[in-house]
Amino acid sequence: MSVAELRTLAKDRRSGRRASGQRHPDNRAALFFLAPFILGALALTIGPIVGSLYLSFTDYNLLQDPEWVGLANYERMLTDARLHNSLVVTFTYVFVGVPLQLGVALGLAVLLDKGLRGLPFYRSAFYLPSLLGASVAIAMLWRLIFGSEGLLNSLLGVVGIQTDTSWIGNPDTSLMTIILLHVWMFGSPMVIFLAGLRQIPGELYEAAAVDGAGPWSRFRAITLPLLTPIIFFNLVLAVINSFSAFTQAFIVSGGTGGPTDSLLFFSLYLYQEGFGAFRMGYASALAWLLLIIIGVLTAVNFWLSKYWVHYDD
Repeated sequence: MSVAELRTLAKDRRSGRRASGQRHPDNRAALFFLAPFILGALALTIGPIVGSLYLSFTDYNLLQDPEWVGLANYERMLTDARLHNSLVVTFTYVFVGVPLQLGVALGLAVLLDKGLRGLPFYRSAFYLPSLLGASVAIAMLWRLIFGSEGLLNSLLGVVGIQTDTSWIGNPDTSLMTIILLHVWMFGSPMVIFLAGLRQIPGELYEAAAVDGAGPWSRFRAITLPLLTPIIFFNLVLAVINSFSAFTQAFIVSGGTGGPTDSLLFFSLYLYQEGFGAFRMGYASALAWLLLIIIGVLTAVNFWLSKYWVHYDD
């Protein structure tokens, strides 16, 4: 190797060391700006998650030190009748309310996509329930509407149907009133559907119309297949949000779970165990059960998506 080549090699090595040394300040700067997020994640997310996992294996009443009991909390779930009832109520709420909400949201999004006059007003008006639906005020209003002397019975009296039924106090109808409230909060998925509809090329509809396809055929053959990624996205979010529903059931039932526990949602039962009965260890185990249920259903949705979700490729 010649002297010139050795000099060139040494120069390249020195340049590499300088470049390597220049990267360290950038890394330190990045860590400095990321530090608030990392500390917040450790203190507010990862720390409580690990803590709740530990508490799920203990007997803890918030007043005394946790006492290790192993799998006792999880074994109790197998014979807890109220837990089993809360699972039935919650699964009914999810599997009935989510399809109805997404169906209403998609239908209204298709109507709004037709180019109605005053579209911004309708879009804002329809989105408003999503902002207010989970509030305490709306839940209290729901009690007034479906109570024994509520607005619904007054409207039925106008058409000649006299009844003093409390739709919320009746265990056969109380859950359906909460499902109706859930369906009413269709604004968020509707806006997402509307954004997805705006991305579908109009040339496809024009070509289908030339071939003689009617509105329903165009919707079934063009709109639905191209909108399946948006439907899947809304479905996953709706399932997760529905399992964590709490405010509606708590306010409407007065925190008791309603008549014969007909409104005992899983999250409400978790709250009762943790902050009502001070069984925080068992409540932590319930929280992990809820996490497992949501995780399994989300994984199933992702697995099934390959059979009905169509992407560009």
